[in-house]
Amino acid sequence: MEFKKSLNLELLVALLLNLHGVEQPRNPWSDGPEYIAQCPIKPGANFSYDIIFSEEEGTLWWHAHSDWSRATVHGPIIVYPKAGTTYPFPKPDAEFPIVLASWFKGDVMEIIQEALISGDEPNKSDALTINGQPGDLYNCSKRGTFKILFDYGKTYLLRVINSIMNEEMFFMVAGHKLTVVGMDGAYIKPLKTSYILITPGQVMDILVTANRRRSHYYMAARASEGVVYDNTTTTAIIQYSGNYTIPSTPKFPNLPNYTDIDAVTNFVRRIKALASKEHPIDVPKKVDTRLFITIAVGTLPCATNGSCTGPNGNKLAGSLNNASFENPKIDVLQAYYKKIHGIFTTDFPDKPPNVFNFTSDELSDDVVTPTAGTKVKVLKYNASVEIVFQGTNVFSAAENHPMHLHVGVPKNGWSAIRFKADNPGVWFMHCHLERHSSWGMDTVLIVRDGPTSATSIRKPPSYLNPC
Repeated sequence: MEFKKSLNLELLVALLLNLHGVEQPRNPWSDGPEYIAQCPIKPGANFSYDIIFSEEEGTLWWHAHSDWSRATVHGPIIVYPKAGTTYPFPKPDAEFPIVLASWFKGDVMEIIQEALISGDEPNKSDALTINGQPGDLYNCSKRGTFKILFDYGKTYLLRVINSIMNEEMFFMVAGHKLTVVGMDGAYIKPLKTSYILITPGQVMDILVTANRRRSHYYMAARASEGVVYDNTTTTAIIQYSGNYTIPSTPKFPNLPNYTDIDAVTNFVRRIKALASKEHPIDVPKKVDTRLFITIAVGTLPCATNGSCTGPNGNKLAGSLNNASFENPKIDVLQAYYKKIHGIFTTDFPDKPPNVFNFTSDELSDDVVTPTAGTKVKVLKYNASVEIVFQGTNVFSAAENHPMHLHVGVPKNGWSAIRFKADNPGVWFMHCHLERHSSWGMDTVLIVRDGPTSATSIRKPPSYLNPC
């Protein structure tokens, strides 16, 4: 399915939209990350996005991709089975989008800008929300708690989106079993569970059957421990229809503890692709391009020595293979397509420049300070690529990293992915913990054109946002 949507908005800030999880074949011009695919849409201006769906099916989402604007500018994308087909599970009776989000008392754009200037951690969120409401456990929000009505015996599809800025979240519905049937616009083998672990940027499709005693039940979400995280709990309420005595307090779920790493592992290790005849997968068995990428948080010197409030008077910096990404002044896509020199370099390393004990408690200074720059990795069209992501304990900052190729890298662990580089264009790869991405835990993959026009980047739109 292909359609166009025009942003006729009077924008108060410069921003771009990212269609998160939409493959956009040959069409990086509408991908969205600022200074990667485009320069931001200026206040008062507009830009028409050409959104091209291909094999996606299920729930995706859209969000702003400029600084921290996605905290408040986001929403679901729902792709239903095409005509003549159906879900690979019994059709639900109804569905509800469930959007987890962060809420800050301050201006989120100012919060991150102040943190980048100071070199220190940005403020944590002041609350977490479900569909815009923090829920009953916060002093200010009980009257506005989000509520859903269930009819006994019916099955509901919850389309759960984690748009939270910096927290991986446990999510449960009290007294009810969950069956996860989809993730990130693709189906998975049905996974029966009492809870889920959902990372920032991730989406899950979950079936819930209303088969409990008629009453009120909380759905709730709270963080899995990170280096810095919001330890509050957000709630919504499921209310059964019918006649019954309303409880004084809805039943509350037994959420895993913040520090329960076993709960994280036991859930994630059970996720498997559906891999059916109708929904096949194609993982390359032979590889011709290998990357081994270490993920780290270190420090860079302040512009004025010792003036930052980060560790040792420096500023915090994220990196991949010891390269901390800097946004250019012109977007990488335009520079690549128009052959504008001096905007980026193609020397992103295939492996870390220093091999060390990645998870050691004590590491030498030469792995703490990365190299800052706009380094990208160029891939041949149709290359079979393998990437091994390795978490590290540099600066004692080990934590889970949800990398935006839809893969989670466990704390002090590793994850491996394989794919065909068959989508020509310029594509942003980054950690979806927003503070890490802001610190430079990013890079760009450029997939070269194939031999024909049908395997090459589409021509740019007639209007591109000025830089």
